Amino acid sequence: MFGLGMPELIIILVIVILIFGAGRISEIGGAIGKGIKGFKKSVNEPDSIDVTPDQKDKQEKDKDPQKPIEPK
Repeated sequence: MFGLGMPELIIILVIVILIFGAGRISEIGGAIGKGIKGFKKSVNEPDSIDVTPDQKDKQEKDKDPQKPIEPK
């Protein structure tokens, strides 16, 4: 697609090592890996919606219960 061969990839790798340093490249790789793992986890797990009533809502409901609707 881009026509990158082995010589071009080696030149790019050398430039990256000169810019960031060998130790920093491993940190960048780890951070990218954690980011990808977190992204995959968020995409695969279902959305969680908290539907539990708040304590305040529960107390108000206990004080003023609704009357059931009687059929006519």
